[in-house]
Amino acid sequence: MTRPLRIAMLTHSTNPRGGVVHAMQLSEALTALGHTVTLHAPDAKGTGFFRKPACSTACFAVPASPPDMIDMVEQRVAEYVRHFEQTDICDFDIFHAHDGISGNALATLKERGLISGFVRTVHHIDHFADPRLIALQDLSIDRADAFFAVSALWQEALRDKRGIESTVVGNGVDTQRFAPAWSGDQTELRDRIGLHAGPVFLSIGGIEARKNTLGILEAFRQLRAVKPDAQLVIAGGVSLLDHRDYQEEFQSHLRTLRADASAVHVIGAVPDHDMPNLYRLSDALVFPSLKEGFGLVVLEAMASGVPAIVPSIAPFTEYLSSEDAIWCDPQHPASIAEAMALSLMAPIRDRIIARGLEVAGRFSWRRVAEAHLSTYVTLKEAAHA
Repeated sequence: MTRPLRIAMLTHSTNPRGGVVHAMQLSEALTALGHTVTLHAPDAKGTGFFRKPACSTACFAVPASPPDMIDMVEQRVAEYVRHFEQTDICDFDIFHAHDGISGNALATLKERGLISGFVRTVHHIDHFADPRLIALQDLSIDRADAFFAVSALWQEALRDKRGIESTVVGNGVDTQRFAPAWSGDQTELRDRIGLHAGPVFLSIGGIEARKNTLGILEAFRQLRAVKPDAQLVIAGGVSLLDHRDYQEEFQSHLRTLRADASAVHVIGAVPDHDMPNLYRLSDALVFPSLKEGFGLVVLEAMASGVPAIVPSIAPFTEYLSSEDAIWCDPQHPASIAEAMALSLMAPIRDRIIARGLEVAGRFSWRRVAEAHLSTYVTLKEAAHA
């Protein structure tokens, strides 16, 4: 490269969801490598990103979301297009979308001749009941000019189902921020959540079908039969998708736990500065997700010295061995409960923690950023050919 790249990084939200965190960390790593990156997002709350990133940002206001999911997506796409119509797009060499909303916006700008092309990261592909949402998701992928995937699972899905070749870039973790440590900060957070003595199991991602929260709850019920002082913390859940039906079903199941329900703490979105301490408070991460792009929180837990309970399916099987994590069958709560119990056994726990720290040390955001550069350069050269 003769000079640093000027990159417009686009994500769908300012909330701490996995794809947003990935886009932010990638932007920071590229900036550290000497490139000029501006991270863009619609800002529904007017408060900016969930933390201040070490790169330039362009958060733009959007109206209150309409109740219908399709209307909301189309509104966000239109606001993204309007934002770039008012921006000097000549300031950027590369336009990089991480989701369906920003991908559709860039596809529209490309169709209008305002940009020559764009690159798309596919974190995962959703299955929607509404064909209009499927069509929007498809357009956000199919109109891109180059592709990244966060795992071989989705690289293969793009190739087999769409005939699209992509580069696997993976995920990273900041091992300075997420690291084993203990201080009074954890005690304060424990008191704030209302935790007591006894093992703490952490679930991240909110109450969603994809996150298998009902399976986690049933596993926790079974575990409490043999470990009555166990506690479950469910954090996150700032998705733009509508999960109300599943959340109502979860609440119905939670009520059947009766006295055990008080040991379940649904704490919602967690301030970014609390996340490292939330991991450190936990005895294990319970992450039996039914579908993931990569599972970024697994690396964060491992870097924090916390055993990870993960499903024995891809993409987890791509980067973890049977020595690195505690496997479970995500379709069977009894298997999840058994894994939770195993995570408390000292010989297993000590081995998993040590191996997890080794795994986390192999996944740097710098490596992720470097994996993007050749594709960026190729796209830039094609635009100027």
